[in-house]
Amino acid sequence: MTDNPDSPYTPEELVRQDGVGAPDPFMRLWTPHRMAYIEGENKPTSSEAGAGCPFCRLPGLPDADALIVHRGEAAYAVLNLYPYNPGHLMVVPYRHVADYTELTDAEVADVSTLTRQAMQAIRTVSGAQGFNIGMNQGEIAGAGIAAHLHQHVVPRWAGDTNFMPAIAHTKVLPQLLPDTRALLAKSWP
Repeated sequence: MTDNPDSPYTPEELVRQDGVGAPDPFMRLWTPHRMAYIEGENKPTSSEAGAGCPFCRLPGLPDADALIVHRGEAAYAVLNLYPYNPGHLMVVPYRHVADYTELTDAEVADVSTLTRQAMQAIRTVSGAQGFNIGMNQGEIAGAGIAAHLHQHVVPRWAGDTNFMPAIAHTKVLPQLLPDTRALLAKSWP
């Protein structure tokens, strides 16, 4: 199943699963928790503020349960349940607002400050060498929860697109989210 002579797997060790279709080079690590995201579980059914919006609901929970790393005056930092990389978090205003242009000056300042602090905490914990920072404004732009603005802070390292995603078509996150939250919260500037 692999033509790579450096692969730790020999074809005899790989088992083809009956019914998956044409053989391909993908190794499959089962991550059933991702189905909740794919199927839209817990995704708001309306654009209204309140308990139906996870970003409105999270601040009412204990930090460890909500995976909140730090609370500011107008916004908070929370780990992403479906991270692209270890330490991927989001900065979210408390107020239910969809568009960046609708933020108050105080909210813009707090989102900016928390983003800068998140970068510092992530660097302290993991030595991140770079970051992708951004907002998907609107569902058409890829926002999973378009009704409540959130800014992604995704740490990056040289080689973080290593053999797993490039060759094995797999992404590995080496740490449980509660452990990541505890480290970042402890290291928050």
